[in-house]
Amino acid sequence: MVVQNPNNWHWVDKNCIDWARAYFDEKLKDLSVNDENNDTTVSLTSVKSLTGDCEVCQRKGKVISLYDMSLTINYESSTGHKGTITIPEIMYDTEPDEYQFNLDDRIDEKSRLLIRSKLIKEIRKILEDFGPTLINVHGSDIQVDDSQVMSTFTKGNQNLNYMKPVIKEKTTFNKSESSSSKAAETNKSSTPLPAYAQKYNIAKLNLSTEFNTTAEQLYITLLNPERVAMWTRNAPIGIEPRVGAEFKLFGGGIEGKITKLIENKEIEMLWRISSWKEGHYVKILITLDQGNSETIMNVNMNGVPIGEEELVENNFKDKYFRAIKITFGFGAVL
Repeated sequence: MVVQNPNNWHWVDKNCIDWARAYFDEKLKDLSVNDENNDTTVSLTSVKSLTGDCEVCQRKGKVISLYDMSLTINYESSTGHKGTITIPEIMYDTEPDEYQFNLDDRIDEKSRLLIRSKLIKEIRKILEDFGPTLINVHGSDIQVDDSQVMSTFTKGNQNLNYMKPVIKEKTTFNKSESSSSKAAETNKSSTPLPAYAQKYNIAKLNLSTEFNTTAEQLYITLLNPERVAMWTRNAPIGIEPRVGAEFKLFGGGIEGKITKLIENKEIEMLWRISSWKEGHYVKILITLDQGNSETIMNVNMNGVPIGEEELVENNFKDKYFRAIKITFGFGAVL
């Protein structure tokens, strides 16, 4: 596919619905499960239909997938029954456990139980792999080669890790210590995307500003509940200078958890806008670099949903940077 798109700046899309049909036909055909106790086997035979839209798109160097499809699969059972399994909605932002599976009305009980207990689990795995595979296969077709991109902005976007395959894992604050450790080990070895940010295609943001105060004062201002109440204009819930503290700010509009603290130097947290999908967090690392009479606050964000970068950046600058400066007189407000 030839792309005429200097610096990968403009919107480019590629229709991938035919590839999607071939993908599901290859992955699903001949998939089989059995129940020895009931002497029953159910096998998928072919994709009956795949309708809807499936595209890979890029703008400003960012590659995303957009699809909304309905899939119907033919199956046969050793009980003599032939029927269909329909997944009415396969969308780019649907979680594997959110998919619905509709079976034909004439199915016998043995086949129904086997499909529900075993076959659907295998189909979910294939659905989960579809989005990352779609981007990996077709993402490069809608961008000019990296060597032809002169813009450092779009070149940086092309290297973001949302183009890699993901292993989805829900993030909650109630995991046991053992499961958290296992997740950390998995992330180190094989998970290209962090587990806290796998509900959307994601991007990174780097923000920075200067405060006319010490790192110690900024550290206190960000974590002390009395001070936080002053610059948020609302009583916070749970915020405190403690690793593991779960908090809500701005009347519950922001939720998060403190994951690491280095006194007067670093604050690491999981942070989310409450309207985002449950379980999706941005990992934020705040570093405080003190000079002679000022402190630079650097904010590195990983996991911002693509399309909401500007919203997150503007709100963070206004609700955090600007609000703190106005409230405590820590510097000029631009």
